[in-house]
Amino acid sequence: MNLKRTFGTILTILGIVGLIYAAVGFAQNSETARELIVFAVLGVIFFFTGIGLVKDTRDVAKM
Repeated sequence: MNLKRTFGTILTILGIVGLIYAAVGFAQNSETARELIVFAVLGVIFFFTGIGLVKDTRDVAKM
């Protein structure tokens, strides 16, 4: 089990959840715009960091 790949998947999922939460808040015209911007920025950071970890981690079998 590759810990980096698992952590990358978790970060990607958290990023998607943050982006969806921010998008729903913007669509409902929520009053807390600053909070939604923070969630959107963190979602983007988590998403691209997670994708980068999953993409750059190689599967190497140890014998």
